[in-house]
Amino acid sequence: MQRPLISVQNRLLSALPPEDYRLVAPHLTHVDLERGRLLYEPGDRVDTVYFPHDGVISLMTLMENGAAIESATIGREGALGLMGAVAPRQSLSRAIVQTPTRAARIGAGQLHEAWEKSAKIREMVDMHTEALFGHAVQSVACNALHSVEARFCRWLLTCHDRIATDTVALTQEFLADMLGVQRTTVTAVARTLQEKGYIRYRRGVVDIISREGLEAVSCECYDVVRRNYERLLPQHHAVERTRN
Repeated sequence: MQRPLISVQNRLLSALPPEDYRLVAPHLTHVDLERGRLLYEPGDRVDTVYFPHDGVISLMTLMENGAAIESATIGREGALGLMGAVAPRQSLSRAIVQTPTRAARIGAGQLHEAWEKSAKIREMVDMHTEALFGHAVQSVACNALHSVEARFCRWLLTCHDRIATDTVALTQEFLADMLGVQRTTVTAVARTLQEKGYIRYRRGVVDIISREGLEAVSCECYDVVRRNYERLLPQHHAVERTRN
């Protein structure tokens, strides 16, 4: 579904000065991205840039045997395909929509024209690239050193920051791919967190009951990545949450 862009909630776009935003505004359209939508595969030409207003897009690293694991996520603090504004690029990862996402979309070529004219847009691209690189580097360490339970909590907290509800629709298959584990492991971890009263886990749905509990179990990587984004990128506005 596509319609003209009405409001700006993405942190990168909302932080642009009016004169710089006017360079991109005529080319932005609003799209509703359904869960599971594939945006890029490794090797695809990055010809479109997405600025999420809410929701989560996952970057998945794929192995030759078909195994995959999440290396980073993108929400309203960032953009997917932003380096395509600098020069033609090929995607290094699979980009897939993990939760229903509203986003602003622009052609990479159109954003490149604005990038050439605006120092603020060039700075935005550089800072976002550094933040995303830091996110991916932290994910490498986290996937190697921390427990599945801690990583699951980290992912739920990151997702919670980017959506306006306490309910996250996620299939076992998605969760297993994100964490690089078997589905049975996902079930066991979710059951443990549910017994502690931190979440309610139903088939394909996770309800966050205690954010404080998830923070207590999560590894330090959640705060490391969050602080890095806040240091490098414009501060986000508070998201009003609906309690279910």
